[in-house]
Amino acid sequence: MLPIHNHPIAKPNCNESCGNVSIPFPFGMTRDCYLHRLFLVTCNYSFQSPQPFLQNSTIEITNISLAGQLNVLKLISRDCYRDGISEIRVEPQLTLSSVLMVNYIANKFIAVGCDTYAVVQGYYKRNSSSTSDRYVTGCMSMCNSIKDADNSGECSGVGCCQTSIPKGATNATITLRSYNNYTFVTEKRGCSYAFLVEEAAFNFSENYLSSLKNKKKLPLVLDWVIGNEKCEMAKRNSTAYACKSNNSDCHDNSNGYRCSCMQGYDGNPYLEDGCQDIDECIDRKPNYRCAKDAICKNTEGNYTCTCPPDFSGDGTECNRDNPQRKIRDNLVLGVTLGVAFLVIIVCGWSYTGFQRRKMLMMKKNFFQENGGLVLQERLTGQEGSSNTNTTKIFTVEELERATNYFDKGRVVGQGGYGTVYKGYLKDNRIVAIKKSKVIDRNQIEQFINEVIVLSQINHRNVVKLLGCCLETEVPLLVYEFINNGTLSEQLHDKVKSSTLSLDIRLRVAAETAGVLSYLHSAAYPPIIHRDIKSVNILLDKSYTAKVSDFGASRLVPADQTELSTLVQGTLGYLDPEYLQTNQLTEKSDVYSFGVVLVELLTGRKALCFERPEVERSLAQYFISSVEKGHLFDILDDNIVCDERNTGQLKSVAMLAQRCLNVKGDDRPTMKEVAAELEAGSRLKHSWAQADQHSEEVESLLQGAEPLGYGYEYSEHSIHIDSIVPFDVDLDCYCILFVFLLSVAASSISPRSDGSHALNIY
Repeated sequence: MLPIHNHPIAKPNCNESCGNVSIPFPFGMTRDCYLHRLFLVTCNYSFQSPQPFLQNSTIEITNISLAGQLNVLKLISRDCYRDGISEIRVEPQLTLSSVLMVNYIANKFIAVGCDTYAVVQGYYKRNSSSTSDRYVTGCMSMCNSIKDADNSGECSGVGCCQTSIPKGATNATITLRSYNNYTFVTEKRGCSYAFLVEEAAFNFSENYLSSLKNKKKLPLVLDWVIGNEKCEMAKRNSTAYACKSNNSDCHDNSNGYRCSCMQGYDGNPYLEDGCQDIDECIDRKPNYRCAKDAICKNTEGNYTCTCPPDFSGDGTECNRDNPQRKIRDNLVLGVTLGVAFLVIIVCGWSYTGFQRRKMLMMKKNFFQENGGLVLQERLTGQEGSSNTNTTKIFTVEELERATNYFDKGRVVGQGGYGTVYKGYLKDNRIVAIKKSKVIDRNQIEQFINEVIVLSQINHRNVVKLLGCCLETEVPLLVYEFINNGTLSEQLHDKVKSSTLSLDIRLRVAAETAGVLSYLHSAAYPPIIHRDIKSVNILLDKSYTAKVSDFGASRLVPADQTELSTLVQGTLGYLDPEYLQTNQLTEKSDVYSFGVVLVELLTGRKALCFERPEVERSLAQYFISSVEKGHLFDILDDNIVCDERNTGQLKSVAMLAQRCLNVKGDDRPTMKEVAAELEAGSRLKHSWAQADQHSEEVESLLQGAEPLGYGYEYSEHSIHIDSIVPFDVDLDCYCILFVFLLSVAASSISPRSDGSHALNIY
């Protein structure tokens, strides 16, 4: 039976029904939708209409009441004879979980037949704290023929007998036998039946001796409790206490406790804010107190009744005092209200029209300023192409509805370039909506080009750009939603990092490298990400990597291999050569990826001022440790426990060292990095040779140039304006950069959210 009120009965994003049966929480059909497995409901879609079943049993559910009752259909026990031989014997058992019991008031144990004795036995609990005791009961039904059966509708022992079952019964086993091998007088075939059934749904007549042949199930009422302890004990454990709504009460039951909404409230007490106020003035229940002419006013959890003017009484009774005066006053009041209503309508219509025109003009201006006309032209040019991955231009109303008007509760992340909200589109797609903080109006053309290019990227490891909205002051970007957080969160949380095996980490590295290789080599024009870091690598539930945040990315013209740009990126991941020369190349992404690869190996943050000075920069500390032969001292304990991984770890460490070379020309391309991570064989071979010639390895490691970079500060990015002649010696700029970092470290100021700002001038 589906709910009458609009109050939610199930957890968010959970189905509230199976077929015509409502499934209220704590019951549910999936792991995230029920309280625990004892409340699992299986929805079977193999029938003409979907049918719910209790857990994985054959017990079909017809109704679930939050008052603590469960209506089900249960198989009938039968014993059929033919020519004096038992031909069919079906004796299904009923076994319930610890939170379910057979209702001993609403149900009866009934046997039907002319030569029948039936026994029901099982276990029952006197109360929630007692152990289960065994019970045995039954009855006997006798008659000479079908016509001898009692027609009064009662089971008196002639053709039908009944008995009660004990309170708290949790299972039932029915045994059905005959004293003699019988046949009916008027039939060649005779059967006996026994079953637990809802008493109100069973009215015995002589037809049951024949009609039960075609029946398979009969209704049964079960009681359920939310927990087996009493309310006082349950409240001591606040996390396990099931009465979650503020307006709910707890009630002790002989076998546990249940929850209900307080008087004046309705809904599901097992959900937070599940009990909502009832408007008694609209939903007039039988105990409604207000008189016919009284004025009803709804209050929180209650309502009040007052008599109107010219009436006397306390609201439950109202007596008319002066009918003529009331008519005159009502006429005056009606005319006054009518005039006022017309004035309000005219003023409101004028004001609304003005505001609507003002809002449309503002959205039109923002749309033009953000390059909407240019983007529309580009999209129109793509309509005839075979590429179906073009971007969509969303309206601001669509994204406001998707994010509940950018509610703070929908925020899933904040970075240097904007805030990310979780949204739900009309087609039920879950998306991530990025609201940028600022945009350079001089870069609109480049922004449009990036939107067009990124919307056409079809790579499984790139967060898909679905579209944008240009009707606001700053553009809004719409991405697919990835639900398992960032690689940074997984790596730097002790509990989560323990589940990241070496295979998972190397797969994440290989997938990220594959994306960068794709952007550098396969995309046209090529794209330099420019802000590769663990925060910008998202993971789904299967730990598949999804590269995100292309806000700092740059398109590389076909006739260039490097770009002169203002330095932009994140401390700890910045390419030192890019920092000194302002020349952005694909090798800048290689350096940033090398830092991420070291993070995966060590589980450490790229930059941490809480560590000793020599360990603050992860890249510098890693290179130093490798040179000294202390590689395994800094690797994450979660991946060095298996000695069989030694060669593989050395191979990956050597690859990371090559990516972190100071000079970009000495670094491999991302295509080479991706190939080595995916294949693995060449890395293992190189380390096998290195193990045989340790002196050559030591010479190789000692020849690596030391790095003085590696500052990473959460997700705060930097923007450094620098005009530097390109012929200045590189070592001089290393000294200059260290000096700048030392000044910056002294300029760190705390933010209001507990993080720190690093200002570099």
